[in-house]
Amino acid sequence: IGKGTYSNVYKAKDLITGKIVALKKVRIDNMEAESVKFMAREILVLRKLDHPNVIKLEGLVTSRISSSLYLVFEYMEHDLAGLIAGIGVKFSEPQVKCYMKQLLSGLEHCHSRGVLHRDIKGSNLLIDDEGILKIADFGLATFYDSKQKHAMTSRVVTLWYRPPELLLGATFYGVGIDLWSAGCILAELLGGKPIMPGRTEV
Repeated sequence: IGKGTYSNVYKAKDLITGKIVALKKVRIDNMEAESVKFMAREILVLRKLDHPNVIKLEGLVTSRISSSLYLVFEYMEHDLAGLIAGIGVKFSEPQVKCYMKQLLSGLEHCHSRGVLHRDIKGSNLLIDDEGILKIADFGLATFYDSKQKHAMTSRVVTLWYRPPELLLGATFYGVGIDLWSAGCILAELLGGKPIMPGRTEV
């Protein structure tokens, strides 16, 4: 159901409970050291978060046979990018308010726990059939402390949602980068398409 830089995501069924879950399969044997670091940090970040609008890591499973690690997540039926791209789909103002309230609530929780997501975009915002939105894919997330700032990479956030300071190479930043991306999502929900679909940083 999805593919990432170092993983594939599958829809699966828990044979004991019958619950449908999403399995993120990560091959460990051929991963570079940097990718292992990102993977470990993603797990640490997810374990620190617990909020209705943040995807829940339900467990970890390892496979000695295939040298793989499986991250078990709750299953969500849709992502916001897919819904926006749907033919004839136009969100009403109450729907936009509902999704934005959930997105900002989830971000507030992340930021209060010292976590920057750093890749807010439609495909990382999952939605179930009840209209519940959850922030997902913490592969680029990092811990931060507003009182003790340290340099971080500016090569984060998908280009269309990247704030000006990152485009200019800033390495000291905070929650504003996630909020800029959330603003881009708001404009996209209202307009039905990305507002800055650039191919270059210029």
